[in-house]
Amino acid sequence: MTLGLMCASMALTSCFKDEPLNAECDIEQAYIHVDNPTAMFFSENDTLQNVLYTENEINFDVRKETDLTALAPRFVTTEGATVQPASGSVQDFSRGPVVYTVTSQDGKWSRKYSVKFNIVTRTFTDSLRYDFKDYALNEATQQYYEWTETAADGTRTLNFWSTGNGGFAICRGSYEPDQYPTIPLPGEGVCGTTAVKLTTSDTGPLGAIKNMRIAAGNLFIGKFDPQTALNPSKTMEATKFGRPTDAKPLSFCGYYTYKPGAKFQNVKGKPVAGRVDEGSIYAVVYRNKDAEGRDVVLYGDNVLTSQQIVGKAVLPKVETTDEWTKFEVPFEYTEEIDEQVLAARGYSLAVVFSSSVDGAKFEGAVGSTLKVCHVRVACAKTE
Repeated sequence: MTLGLMCASMALTSCFKDEPLNAECDIEQAYIHVDNPTAMFFSENDTLQNVLYTENEINFDVRKETDLTALAPRFVTTEGATVQPASGSVQDFSRGPVVYTVTSQDGKWSRKYSVKFNIVTRTFTDSLRYDFKDYALNEATQQYYEWTETAADGTRTLNFWSTGNGGFAICRGSYEPDQYPTIPLPGEGVCGTTAVKLTTSDTGPLGAIKNMRIAAGNLFIGKFDPQTALNPSKTMEATKFGRPTDAKPLSFCGYYTYKPGAKFQNVKGKPVAGRVDEGSIYAVVYRNKDAEGRDVVLYGDNVLTSQQIVGKAVLPKVETTDEWTKFEVPFEYTEEIDEQVLAARGYSLAVVFSSSVDGAKFEGAVGSTLKVCHVRVACAKTE
């Protein structure tokens, strides 16, 4: 070996020895292996859950006949991280969630995940009620608010409502929770109910660098991936709209107030003369599997245009008003609902609110404010 190669080899070895151990402690995927997936799950694809780094709760929806006493979920973690109880170990989930602790490779960091198997039974109610009274700061960061819904067993379910707050946190991490685009207003809704305030906000210097100068306040059924939001080529994929439903929505109603911001700006931050910002309120029903049985989710660029959509309820115009104003919109269907597909949760429902109708394109007026409360989705009664 020449002296040069020897030195290079020693230097490379030194680099490997000095490389720090990984400090990340995240679960990236959770999955469970069963011989007959559709006996336990509504779809084979439901055996795998992709976990966002902002999430600390992992939910598997399973059929009511499922035995929860001896299940062995497995996890894909960040490099070198360890999990306790161990990945693949058998646990009893019949008494509620099991908490897993993930420790980083360097041993200095850890975080807890709650893993739950939800027994899903057919929805027999003829009205889905959303009152937004269950909310808390994001457990992983404590930076912004998240909303939950209460399941049939009385426990709260995360990963139902989502907002773009997680993306705003990357741009404006020093802000207090009440300065974020989407915040709760306890006691300020109709008859003292809890409302949600959505405000189009300036994303600051980092947003300008990314050509994402505003963040519309939004609230929607689905998931939001903050990391994807900052990738200019995949921004629209950050919002993943909808959750499976087994009830056919008939109409969509609630209360709102709206005030547009003073100056509408385009994606480059330039004022658009004569244009007044508008809010948006709508809901869609779509098939969540394609012809080959693969999962389908709607994104920011196709949530109102996808060929998978079978029904929509869109408020034609969000009027400027300081008073709580009731809206009610019927669902218009382009095809008949297949009852077998519905019973197997093969349709998803997305309900969407935004303070700027073109916020997904980073166009709107800073200060535009939409408030919503007391939302209901009337459904066909299941016999």
